Amino acid sequence: MTDPPTSLHTGGCRCGAVRFAASADPIYTAICHCEDCRRSSGAPFLAFVGFSRADVGFEGGQGRRYGEEPVSRTFCETCGAPIAYQDDRLPGQIFFNLGAMDRPGRYEPKEQAYVSERLPFTCIAVDLPEHEKTSVPRNRATKLADHRPF
Repeated sequence: MTDPPTSLHTGGCRCGAVRFAASADPIYTAICHCEDCRRSSGAPFLAFVGFSRADVGFEGGQGRRYGEEPVSRTFCETCGAPIAYQDDRLPGQIFFNLGAMDRPGRYEPKEQAYVSERLPFTCIAVDLPEHEKTSVPRNRATKLADHRPF
C-alpha cells in the first residue's frame, strides 16, 4: 500500500479491490442533500469525510474516475461501490463517502449542505448548522463554479 507511515483512518470498496488510508485526522465531515450526491450514491443524502490529499494513500488503485470539471468522483470498477469525491476548487483535498470508511461511526457529520434540496421525507434528527447551498466556500471563477456537491 502506498499509504502514509501511520494509518489512522482506513476504508475501501465492498470487494476490497480499492483500499485507502489516511495518516492525519479529517479536515471536514458533513451530510449533503444535493441531487448530484443523491444520484451518485443512490441514497437520499450522502455523508462524507474529507482529508488532505497529501495524507492519503491507496492500494489497488484509486478507482475509476467520472464527472465533469471541476468535480470528479470515483468508484470501484470491480464491485461498483462509490468511493470518493474531489473538486478542483478545493485543491489538495479528497472526500470519502462515509460508507466506504472501515469505521464510519468515528466521523460524525458537523454540517448539512444543500438543505434546500433535502427530500421532504428525510427525517434524520440532527442538530447541525444548515446551509441553503454549499457549506464549503469555493473560488467562483472556476468553470461550473455552481456545481452542486456539498
